[in-house]
Amino acid sequence: MNFVSYNIQYGFGLDGRYDLARIARSLDGADVIALQEVTRGFRRNGFADMVAEIAAFFPDYFWVYGPACDMHAEADEGGFQPARGTRFQFGNMVLSRWPVISTRTLLLPRSRTIGKINLQRGATEALIAAPGGAIRVYSVHLDHVSADERIRQLQFLNAHINAFIQEGGSLTGGSELDLPEPPLPEDYIIMGDFNMEPESPEYCALAGAGGGYYGRVARIGTPIDTFAALKAYGPESYSWMDPEDHGKRMHLDYCFVSCGLEGRLKSARIDTQSVGSDHFPLWVEIED
Repeated sequence: MNFVSYNIQYGFGLDGRYDLARIARSLDGADVIALQEVTRGFRRNGFADMVAEIAAFFPDYFWVYGPACDMHAEADEGGFQPARGTRFQFGNMVLSRWPVISTRTLLLPRSRTIGKINLQRGATEALIAAPGGAIRVYSVHLDHVSADERIRQLQFLNAHINAFIQEGGSLTGGSELDLPEPPLPEDYIIMGDFNMEPESPEYCALAGAGGGYYGRVARIGTPIDTFAALKAYGPESYSWMDPEDHGKRMHLDYCFVSCGLEGRLKSARIDTQSVGSDHFPLWVEIED
């Protein structure tokens, strides 16, 4: 199974051009796609409905959208007024070759900022009916300003991911409404733009501290970094590039998995040839 995560920056590429077609081409061959910075009603991309446009490029896929931030859409600088009822929505999307049994968006902790944008961030959970059995996929987008905020968000996220079996996802007791009871798989995949660098304090808050005699030991409840497990990090690994200064690069995007999936990991790579965003698609292959 091929999984890919991509922060698509409202559809704008390194050249500043809005082009969802090239973004879709760079995702060809994926079985499950996790996207971040997907918008509806955003003045900067002409109030585009990116959700509908992306879905149209993948007509045979199932998809869900989790708008963490939702506001009334205002007119743009030129006076163009969007249609009445248009909402500005900012969030994550998951597309899958297989049915998405259920979904929910976990709203991540945030603090009120002064003078610096801080949108509500989320982790969109998709319970997918994969051929080898149901699996959970999370499309995640963390705060881009504060390491302290990211640590709080990761602690919250990991707690809810680990409590899934007890909480039951988006629905339990469905028989009362003649609804099927969704499966409760233990295994999960967390993909997205974490806005953190490898071995940073927030990275260690999720993956556990490294170093010491034994190094980073796999533990139930602690997600495993697929790139680290597969020794896929290079000396200059990066997943983001500054559109104004291509020499400024950082590794900000990740795929973490549950311990039960570590033995099924096959490959991990970043497609730095794609130019559809300031981020690059991150691919992980897992045996089904």
